[in-house]
Amino acid sequence: MKKSMKLLSGVFALSLGLFAAPTLRAQDKIADTQIQEEVAKALSNKRFSAVQSNVKNGMVTLTGSVDVYSVKEDADHRVHRQKGVTAVRNMIEVSSSSKLSDTELRDKLAEKLSYDRVGYGTTAFNSFTIGVQDGVVTLGGVAYGPTDKDSAISVVSNYPGVKDVVDNIEVAPTSPMDDRIRLDVARAVYGFPSLNKYAIDPAKPIRITVISGNVTLTGVVNNQADKDAAGIRANSVGGVFKVTNSLQVAGQKQD
Repeated sequence: MKKSMKLLSGVFALSLGLFAAPTLRAQDKIADTQIQEEVAKALSNKRFSAVQSNVKNGMVTLTGSVDVYSVKEDADHRVHRQKGVTAVRNMIEVSSSSKLSDTELRDKLAEKLSYDRVGYGTTAFNSFTIGVQDGVVTLGGVAYGPTDKDSAISVVSNYPGVKDVVDNIEVAPTSPMDDRIRLDVARAVYGFPSLNKYAIDPAKPIRITVISGNVTLTGVVNNQADKDAAGIRANSVGGVFKVTNSLQVAGQKQD
């Protein structure tokens, strides 16, 4: 008798599940509708006027076009913050009137980055690399701090013609010892008579990056003598473990 009751209760529960299934699917559809409404509100700014969205099972697909890459990223972030969104498929295209070649775009971005955050006292301690292929920009190198990194990414993301940004920038770890070495190397290098001229333009200094006492010099100098002098001066600073002299000599072909 007990076995029969258990069997009947199991069948009854199963039948409830079968009848309840359509209700759950209806609720999912309602949820997607609600998500669609919230996404539409999030993208109501005129910057997203050419962006369309579609929601299915909580996944939002974004299509359309924007003027600059930063707007594409902003749309992505706004949608991700909406309740009920499980994933975002960002297929927005960056359509720009810019006709710059990859080489021209790289040079323009390098110039912009060289003047970024001038006046904050950390410019000489940032060393970024830039690669561009089919409008996709890859940023590398070392930033003095998170703010410097974020600022560099923002500069690139807002530049016309940039279709995507790959962030490979390393942030130097916080270290009082490294901070002391940075300042001492800067004084040693810029205080040397033949190297003082590189401090005139704050956007084009001899760049000094320090990680765990290891110093790397980057930038462009006028001649081999200046490159050698900078390396010698950096090596003279107490606490420096190693100096990698990656300074380029103007007009000299790089390996």
